[in-house]
Amino acid sequence: MSGPSVLRLILDRQPTPIGDMLLVVDAAGALRALDWHDYEPRMRLLLRRQYVAEPGLVPGRAPAAIRDRLDAYFGGELAALDAIPVAAGGTGFQREVWAALRGIPAGTTVSYGALARRIGRAAAVRAVGAANGANPIGVVVPCHRVIGTDGALTGYGGGIARKRWLLRHEGIAVADEFA
Repeated sequence: MSGPSVLRLILDRQPTPIGDMLLVVDAAGALRALDWHDYEPRMRLLLRRQYVAEPGLVPGRAPAAIRDRLDAYFGGELAALDAIPVAAGGTGFQREVWAALRGIPAGTTVSYGALARRIGRAAAVRAVGAANGANPIGVVVPCHRVIGTDGALTGYGGGIARKRWLLRHEGIAVADEFA
């Protein structure tokens, strides 16, 4: 009896105004992971958790359409992310939360409680938070748009400074950390 087959994925790097992004795409051209170069161990951990074994990552180039849409987003065309195809493992609940995240328009934020209500699971605020934290496709699956009920930025897998930058880039007023 043999073990599970290893999913082969392409790992690309793309510069942005807030650091180099790591893009992981599959053979069909769907984005499987997006994280920041300084969080590569976290990205690999999320991939292992989703796919039981760490996918085989080979250096390569993500499709031009994905790279161009990311460049457009960072250039100010906020809706450019909406057309990027994504595919993620995870549990059914996680995928439900991640789909709801994609429904949060650029320039808006929601609380964890509001997100839980959107998916019809008002009592599952902590589980929604955990699924949000396990999101492997940052920026495109916009977990940065989820904030605390009191407006606090709470956590972000790429660091609070990046979350603040992304929200400001999308036109959301956020306070400086030590204001």
